[in-house]
Amino acid sequence: MYSNIDKISSLTNTSSATGVAKTESGDEFSKILQKSIDEINDTQVKGDRAMADLATGEVKDLHQAAIAINKAETSMKLMLEIRNKALSAYKEISKTQI
Repeated sequence: MYSNIDKISSLTNTSSATGVAKTESGDEFSKILQKSIDEINDTQVKGDRAMADLATGEVKDLHQAAIAINKAETSMKLMLEIRNKALSAYKEISKTQI
């Protein structure tokens, strides 16, 4: 049987290990965020290229060009909404008094 003191001491021993995990997850989050931004950038470049091809008449498949443009537009809207939510959450947290 665990006593209450044993439970508390086991919690304090794991707190140092979770500090390391938080740092690693923070690094992982930044990597995921950077990867997502890179993917959105690639989508934007493909959409811009498709629009340029449409403007110059070099487009071979109109359907694929329309899909690329719509993907670029949708991914940009999604990124903006995520940014807005993150800023809103940050503002809400910064209002919290400790």
